[in-house]
Amino acid sequence: MTDPQTTDDLQALLPHFRKDGYVILKDTLTPDEVTYFREIYDRDREQFGHPNCWHPFANQMRNCNALVTSPEFDRLLRHPKILPAIEFLMGGPVCFAEICLRYMGAYNGEPHQGFHRDRPHWEDHPLRMDYMQLMVYLTDVDEGTHCFSLSPESIDEPIVEVAENVERNGTVDIHGPAGTVVLFNIAVPHTATVRVTQRERKTVQAYYGHRSRPYLSDCSVIPPRFSRHDPDPEVRAFYGNLNKTTRTYLAAFDPPST
Repeated sequence: MTDPQTTDDLQALLPHFRKDGYVILKDTLTPDEVTYFREIYDRDREQFGHPNCWHPFANQMRNCNALVTSPEFDRLLRHPKILPAIEFLMGGPVCFAEICLRYMGAYNGEPHQGFHRDRPHWEDHPLRMDYMQLMVYLTDVDEGTHCFSLSPESIDEPIVEVAENVERNGTVDIHGPAGTVVLFNIAVPHTATVRVTQRERKTVQAYYGHRSRPYLSDCSVIPPRFSRHDPDPEVRAFYGNLNKTTRTYLAAFDPPST
């Protein structure tokens, strides 16, 4: 699917998402945008790397406070060719839930996968989706690199355990050039596929929720520049579902004026 902008474009996303629980948006980011976000990513790793903000996570390093260290990623989270597709599939206005910059480097060990669901399905939703993840590849990903993989899941199928879903529906490796954009229901079984490789993988992985639902996690701090002080009320609403960590920091560093 290319540049989902019109109602017809958005409607075209629905059959695949209903059938498999994910969709790939092609040609959504321009080459200049890919370069821009990769440069911001690289700067973040250089300036705020381990042990400051980047921390080990399985076979990855990640920074889940990228809105603090590199607020420019707001431009990706609310990208005009991505956010409309997210809102369409989620069924209304969404809120920010989490962002992680993730890095996977050279690996010479045993290849492995660990399929899992991040959260249960929300069965009252037409797509059984409580939260959605946006994954953006900032490097080329193919059979010779680590990649993102999932086990497709139709909303017309009964929900089964992860291993049973993998056996029933198989798995799909998501390969694509830098700039590939994937949207998926985080209740669909998925994994990072770790391969023997000398190449690195760089991704931005962000999560979105319904504004009326509980926040997803305490992983990402939301800066007050977005949640309290942005002049646009829609931006404040997008960043307004504050987790406990954010509320704690706000109470300490940006208390309400009296």
